[in-house]
Amino acid sequence: MATENKSTQNVDCGCDPYLLSLVETPQKQQPIAKNSNRSTGLLLASITGGAAIALSAICFPFVAPALRRVVLPYVPASTQQVENVMKALSRNSTGRKKLIDLGSGDGRIVLAAGQRGFQSHGVELNTVLVLYSKLAAWRQRIKNATFSRQDLFKVDYTKYDNIVIFGVEEMMPELEALFEKSLTSSSQVIACRFPLPNWKPSHVIGEGIDTVWVYEV
Repeated sequence: MATENKSTQNVDCGCDPYLLSLVETPQKQQPIAKNSNRSTGLLLASITGGAAIALSAICFPFVAPALRRVVLPYVPASTQQVENVMKALSRNSTGRKKLIDLGSGDGRIVLAAGQRGFQSHGVELNTVLVLYSKLAAWRQRIKNATFSRQDLFKVDYTKYDNIVIFGVEEMMPELEALFEKSLTSSSQVIACRFPLPNWKPSHVIGEGIDTVWVYEV
């Protein structure tokens, strides 16, 4: 009966049935358009969320703590810091050419030292950073720059003349005690960002966050 009444109303109004169908059609299709917009929004949200997760997975190894005993996040050395370390190394005599970088990160100190003739080695607990550094050494063809995944508290320091450390303030006292026990009398310690708490540096290079303290053992 409802259908018949509606049909009768359309005829009684004297309107063209075709025109009436054009007016009624968008009203019937509106829910379909809303559903389509909702699906598109969900798809875009899924893509954005997936991209964010993938980016986090890639970046995590570079911001995760590089050392286990003290929380030491990976922070790349600035260009000025690298230059200051190289200045400290240039003060060495020609016979002191073995270097180790503790918590070597992306390897830029080790690579820069290797380019200047030092037999340089970097120790790092972050596997991804170790692989990244090895790849950089291979691409730059620096054969005297090597890297390994190793705990800095388990290193044999008697092999090295130069010890470079980019540490945090909380770890420096423990490192100082470690160096007192394990370094030879001809070693040189180059501390970046934070000095050793009780040792007196032979000289200081740079200022601010780029400061380098040089200690003769």
